[in-house]
This record gives sequence, C-alpha cells and structure tokens, in this order.
Amino acid sequence: MTGAVTHVKYGYVDAAGVRVFHRSAGPDDAPALLALHGFPSGSHQYRRLIDALAGEFRIVAPDYPGFGFTEVPDGFEYSFERLTDVVEAFCAAIGLRRFVLYAFDFGGPVGMRLAERHPEWIAGLVVQNANAYEEGLSDAARGFVAAGPDEIRGLFTLEATRGQYEGGAPAGSVAPESWLLDQHLLTGREEAQTALALDYRSNVARYPAWQAWLREHRPPTLVVWGRNDPFFTVPGAEAYRRDVPDAAVHLFDTGHFALESHLPEIAPLVAAHLRQSLPNTSG
Repeated sequence: MTGAVTHVKYGYVDAAGVRVFHRSAGPDDAPALLALHGFPSGSHQYRRLIDALAGEFRIVAPDYPGFGFTEVPDGFEYSFERLTDVVEAFCAAIGLRRFVLYAFDFGGPVGMRLAERHPEWIAGLVVQNANAYEEGLSDAARGFVAAGPDEIRGLFTLEATRGQYEGGAPAGSVAPESWLLDQHLLTGREEAQTALALDYRSNVARYPAWQAWLREHRPPTLVVWGRNDPFFTVPGAEAYRRDVPDAAVHLFDTGHFALESHLPEIAPLVAAHLRQSLPNTSG
C-alpha cells in the first residue's frame, strides 16, 4: 500500500505553554496527515495507522492537554477552545501548514475549530465517528451532553472505558492494551476530563457553524464510520453528504473505535484520500 517502513519518532513540543507529546513518522516533505484523537484515548490510538501509512506520508499525532503523555502547567483551564489553542500552536511550532485532518470523536470539535481558524491549512478531511449533526447523536450521547458532574464521573471507570472500545466491535477484535492504557492515563485527570465533558455542549451549539464551513469550503471528505457506535449513529455519518455532496461514506460493522478492528479496510481508503487531496504537495 505504501513505501518502506519508517521509524516512528516520539517527543515533546512547547506550544501555548504546554509540553505537547506527539508521535510522528514519514518524510517531512511528504503529504501530511494530522491525526486528532478522541476520548478517553491519545495519539496511541493511531499507532497502527502510522505504521501502515508512514512509508509514503507524513503522519503527526499529538496528545491533547489532559490526555496521553502531554504535560500541562498548574491552573490550565480545560475547554475545547483551549485544546484548539494548543493544537493550533503545536502545528505552528512544527511548521505544519497544509494537511489532511483526521478527526475522531473529540478530534471532531477540536479539528473543526482549527478549520474555522485556518481554512487554508485544511487540504481534506477524514472523519471517523466524529459527529457534527444533531441526527448523529444517540440517546446515550444526548444524555452525556446533558449530564452533570456526578453522572460524568461514572464514565471514568475501567468498565466504561472498556465498553467504549468493545461496544459494537466484533468479538476478539480489540487489543486489551488499548483500553487498559487509556484507563491508566485517566488516573488523576478526573477533574480535567469532567471540565471537558461539561463543555461538550458548546460543540453541539457549534454544529450549524461547522456545517456552514463545510458548505463553504467543500473539502475533499472521506467518512469512515463504525455503524454500531453507541454514541454517534449512522445518520450522522451520512449527513456529511448534505454539506459536502461528493463525500465518500464507508460504514463498517464495528463500534466507536473502528481503527482497532478494521484498520486493514480503513488504511487503504485513507492512503488513497491523501493521494487525491495532496498530490505532489509537501506538508
């Protein structure tokens, strides 16, 4: 599918007062993919996609504040606007100015805010179970948006984390280290994650603005979606065609974390989309 296997690099970049951990691979002048992770994950969710694509493309995956291995100063205020501030500063710090955006889950609201700020950076979109439409919200998702702090803290248990990965996925298709690492890295971050969960309603309020952005800019868009996602439903995937009529929508018989179970099917689609969106273009 791609060229020779390349080494993955791990490191930190100072961005907006935060030490952003990131993993990256591929030639610096290759077509670039910025991969934004979801909850309760981190850049490690893209580990296998990086291995699959980095022989041909530049793949960059940061951890947000409050996730993964990123280090934040005392007093950091957690909101989706602040996460976007940090990702924006991170891109500027590493010289990433034109890329396809891979948005999953929380990567949707962070990525769309980034796109609003810098439409010139966005060569295309890969949307994987990242909702931007009211009809894509399941009852469980609507409950999450309306939940108070006590209800939200119930999401930070091992059982809940495992359920997010395995719910709707084929039996035996999700490696246990994925949800075990997430749970380990949630420890001590409950207040940060609660603040972000309470701010999630600001994302739903911005859906009309993001839909308008999609209609105006019509970025080449690939939608890859686990059809059994208990949070973001199939109508939310199909709705992207309303604003980007040429969007390619692919549904897979799995749950929220579709890359865990269906990487062999998804990676070639992402590679083809990168070639189409960034032909002969450096990152």
